[in-house]
Amino acid sequence: MIGRIIGWLMLLAFVAALIFAYGVWSRRIAVPEQYDPFAPLDVRAPRGPLTAYKLWRTTHDAKLCDAALAQSGIVYRPMADTSAPVGCELKDVVRVSQADDVRFSASFLATCPLAVGMAFFEQQYLQPAAMDVFGERVTRIEHVGSYACRNVNHQKDAALSQHASANAIDLTGFVLADGRRITLAQWDDAGTPGADFLRRVHEGACHSFDTTLGPDYNALHKTHFHVDMGAYRICR
Repeated sequence: MIGRIIGWLMLLAFVAALIFAYGVWSRRIAVPEQYDPFAPLDVRAPRGPLTAYKLWRTTHDAKLCDAALAQSGIVYRPMADTSAPVGCELKDVVRVSQADDVRFSASFLATCPLAVGMAFFEQQYLQPAAMDVFGERVTRIEHVGSYACRNVNHQKDAALSQHASANAIDLTGFVLADGRRITLAQWDDAGTPGADFLRRVHEGACHSFDTTLGPDYNALHKTHFHVDMGAYRICR
């Protein structure tokens, strides 16, 4: 008897949850944005309990991604679709030149998910880390490119890299407002502000991109953070 009552209570709770979720989705029930799983992602808004879900949802839905990118502060322009004989397709990519007042060492091609991930990373993790460690904002992000028609690690028999579709970028350094330059060469300088900052940046990248590979991963990544929006969740 008790088991049957518990079963009915669980069923009622499930139905109530569905009705509540539909009410939130249809906007018949208003909840604070940070608790609304259907609210669009705002890369500048303070993080909440549903931020990770919103980022995932945004980077897996083309319309949501386009809307989030348009409001992100990223300066970009759409590029025409292209393809290469070996299958390196560029589809629905943009050329990114700036993120609010932060400049890049060079403009770069990016898929919408990568561009949104970069905006989220810069706002939510990069700048807070720079302010906490140095008391200065980052004004320039240095990189060695996003698009490259090649296989993973340049290996002949490997799968195509995320770089082959402009879905990845390699970050090499950061310049602060006072001119100080922090590069991956400082990764192993244990106990220094530079090393502390880079480890916080690496941790933030792991929350912002699907894959983050740093100097501790292997020798090929000793000089940069590889970040991408591929199919796998990796933080190394």
